[in-house]
Amino acid sequence: MRLLIVDDEPVIRSGLMMMAQSYEPKFQQIETAVNGVDALERIIQFEPDLLLTDIRMPKMDGLELCRKVYENYPHILMVVVSGYSDFDYAQKCLSYGVKHYLLKPVTPPDLHDVFNIIRKSQSQGYIPVSLYVEWVERIEHSIWSLQEDEMAKIMVEWREHCSHLSAPQLKDQLQDAAVLLQKQFQEKNRPLNIDLAEGFKASGKADLFKEFEERLQTVLTDIMAVRRGNYKDPMEEAKAYIDNNLSVDISLKEVADMIGITPNYFSTLFKKMSSETFVSYRINKRMDKARELLAIPHKRTVDIAAEVGYDDYPHFTKTFKKIFGISPSEYRASLGIK
Repeated sequence: MRLLIVDDEPVIRSGLMMMAQSYEPKFQQIETAVNGVDALERIIQFEPDLLLTDIRMPKMDGLELCRKVYENYPHILMVVVSGYSDFDYAQKCLSYGVKHYLLKPVTPPDLHDVFNIIRKSQSQGYIPVSLYVEWVERIEHSIWSLQEDEMAKIMVEWREHCSHLSAPQLKDQLQDAAVLLQKQFQEKNRPLNIDLAEGFKASGKADLFKEFEERLQTVLTDIMAVRRGNYKDPMEEAKAYIDNNLSVDISLKEVADMIGITPNYFSTLFKKMSSETFVSYRINKRMDKARELLAIPHKRTVDIAAEVGYDDYPHFTKTFKKIFGISPSEYRASLGIK
């Protein structure tokens, strides 16, 4: 696990660091921040699994920090440190997913006991964050792409990986997934007619999965009804966008943003659906276009290079020869064009 300690008092911050360093088993990484603003910057850099924060700090206090972490990094666990006079204030963090509190002065046994509780709950119900985020991204894409079979396949995988969880743990897992999924739809301006993040009413594991799947199916059905047959496949939209912008150095992120999925998932999906990478697809399309243009006698080769996105003419020539085995001038000669 990776830990981030946030406190504006150097002595307290150093003390918490020493207590955390003495904990066994050791943390993979321990970092510190001096306030909420600094903490958010550190979270972007190394994204900890656990956040230990004071409640009263300048620039951004612990309450606001917890709110932002809850909204943007729902998988990060949070522990709040507060004085007796701040305890009522600290309890507001309950609505931001904080489940653990420590009252000042914090002692090594106090802190280690909380770490033990967290580690035990993690080992009992641990799902790797990377796998968890991948599931949510895949579900979002399958819904938006109206791929009902793919959605069902993902849920089968989820059931298998979550088979060791207790019902309460599964409920927390599905609730977190629903919150993250709704947030992703909202960020991409995809309105929903259902509140995915609403608290789950079921209590048994089978019923929890059923309730979650029913919500997903409702969203998919709503999207299908709105489109009324006007749906365009995101991968085809991506390819069309690349094909229409061969003269411009568009980035993978730009295309991913255009169709509304994350760059990492887009890269994986593009290779799976196209049997080639984003970069190789664009190069091949550029060279195909160049070959078409080279067949037009009045067009200069250097202008053709620029038209397919190559300001560096030698690089264009080298790439063309690598793809087709002959240079642009040799290709033109084969067509009888001087």
